[in-house]
Amino acid sequence: MTGNGEIWCHDSVAASALVAPFSDRYRIRSLDLKLKDPTDLQICDFDDATPPIVVVADLEHDDLRKLRWLSMNPKVRVVAFFSLAGPASSRLETAECGHFYALLPAGVPASLFAHTIEAAFTNIAIAQEERVAREQLADRDREQLNHIGIALSSTRDVDALLRMILSKTREITGADAGTLYVIEASGSDNGLSGHRERCLTFKLIQNDSRKFTFAENILPLNEESMAGYAALHGEVVVLNDVYSVAPERPYRFNPRFDEETGYRTRSLLTVPMKNAEGSVTGVMQLLNCKRNWTAKLLGPADIDREVRPFPGRAVRLAESLASQAAVAYENSRLCHEVQTLFEGFVQAAVTAIEQRDPTTSGHSIRVATMSIAFADALNRLESGPYGQTQFTTAQIKELRYAALLHDFGKIAVREEVLVKAKKLYPAQLAILRQRFDCARYELETRCLQKKLDTVIAGGHDVAALALIDTEFRSRRAEMDEILQFLLDVNDGSSLDPDMFQRLMTLAQKTYRDPNGRNQPLLSAGEVSSLSIPHGSLNDEERQEIESHVAHSFNFLIQIPWTGDLKYIPWIVRAHHEKSNGAGYPYHLRGEEIPLQARMIALCDIFDALYASDRPYKKAVSVERALDILDTSVRQQEFDAGLFKVFVEARIFEKAGIDTLQKNQDSSQEISLHDWTS
Repeated sequence: MTGNGEIWCHDSVAASALVAPFSDRYRIRSLDLKLKDPTDLQICDFDDATPPIVVVADLEHDDLRKLRWLSMNPKVRVVAFFSLAGPASSRLETAECGHFYALLPAGVPASLFAHTIEAAFTNIAIAQEERVAREQLADRDREQLNHIGIALSSTRDVDALLRMILSKTREITGADAGTLYVIEASGSDNGLSGHRERCLTFKLIQNDSRKFTFAENILPLNEESMAGYAALHGEVVVLNDVYSVAPERPYRFNPRFDEETGYRTRSLLTVPMKNAEGSVTGVMQLLNCKRNWTAKLLGPADIDREVRPFPGRAVRLAESLASQAAVAYENSRLCHEVQTLFEGFVQAAVTAIEQRDPTTSGHSIRVATMSIAFADALNRLESGPYGQTQFTTAQIKELRYAALLHDFGKIAVREEVLVKAKKLYPAQLAILRQRFDCARYELETRCLQKKLDTVIAGGHDVAALALIDTEFRSRRAEMDEILQFLLDVNDGSSLDPDMFQRLMTLAQKTYRDPNGRNQPLLSAGEVSSLSIPHGSLNDEERQEIESHVAHSFNFLIQIPWTGDLKYIPWIVRAHHEKSNGAGYPYHLRGEEIPLQARMIALCDIFDALYASDRPYKKAVSVERALDILDTSVRQQEFDAGLFKVFVEARIFEKAGIDTLQKNQDSSQEISLHDWTS
């Protein structure tokens, strides 16, 4: 499509540098040259002579109303950029993204941007060709193509799309059988040139009269096969009898399939799948055009009676449908690549979280696995409070991503807080131990000084010296016992009133430093940390841990989710809420908490209790974990109906609990106050 199109780009668009290389193929124009008041219908004089236009826009700067108006024109496609760090997400809701041809994140690779631009022009051209073709076809053919086009455009799964392409083409042409090839790169390059040989990949075969096994294989892209010839030259090959190919033709029919299956091929139509640029993306071969499409070709008599040459109408319909199929295939493959890219981002995000806190390794994946199993279990219910609940495939996908990303905000939490196992940080504990070493050294020094003074004053008074030793051993034992008490308190166990009172008493004790000055045995910060009543976190640290929910939401809300994933941020923000309002950070109650968040919460808590040791607790057995959850349900913290399904459907087994490495202690006293997730 050289020289027959325009790219409009605002001067301030970050992608203007990406647009520049297209100047040798398309006319580059400033977006401001055309955009005025969107209510003025004379904004642009689009007519039959107007070239195709691709508008490269920036959701951070450009007027969304004007972009929507432009996108409504059949000769215009809008490719919009957004920034994850900017306010684009709030504008996306009002932008009605369905009007835009593509949404690309800032910093997208130049190759993907170039592919998107070319695909947009191709889309315009194909749409234009389709409009012309519809005007020329008969009403029945037009209706058939419309239905098929809708079906193709609504299918995103690449394999399903290929099956539909071949099936619909056979149906509209009356072909008994068909094969489909796509052009792909094979082998590997040298890492420098990036060159890879193209080949035909045999993707699919369909036959109404025979059933047989099929294995995907690769064919060389040359003229020796009809599929290779059609792909190389972009020409349709029509044969009335495949066993009577003209000798001057470079290709021949390969009878191997007929010989191995007992099938008999007679008429054949080979159609290249070409986009508007003339590039061939695949090839369809249609076998045996039947007078009665429902007939089965079981023997020679059936072949003679039913099979006929492919008529001109069938050839035209196949060519038209092949063009639509080529665009649908490229778009579907691009969607698949974008999906793969996003899946990689999610996995990278999960890895980043777990690298900061290795003790939770695998937690997000296990929670996601259990959450999906939870949704499947609810879908199977026929009665009870959730008997009418049904999750669609898209909603389960949304649930999975929410579960995988539910802890992403922990990346903003200080690592020392995230992995804090004791009430004192390691550095604080080291200083405390050094202080006690200093105090013990001071006791020993004073003991030796007393002995020296005794000897100087009265000679070798054995009884006096023994008394000094006894006092020293008593004081040192007392010091060791105090340190052990502080270490026990530091382990994160609950602090009872007697322990607290003793800690307050010790806070008043002093020791003599090497300079002879009295110093407090415990610093104010150490007393404050050791006074934590439950667990290892003080109020400030617990608030920091809990802030991961807000961090997760603030990050996820900036992503321009598609319509079927748009509730992910709202699910994640509620996964620590409790039905009685005692959760955080918004203290939601009951039905205010999304169902998906309530499901994730149960899976999240079970895994935190059972799966592995955490810095602040030992893993517990399945039975103990369920007992703890049951207690919380009776305290109205969690949904009783959901918990019943969780237990009866044994959702907790879906994460492979038998393979987890753990050190369980079923007798350990633990409550939900002792863990954070």
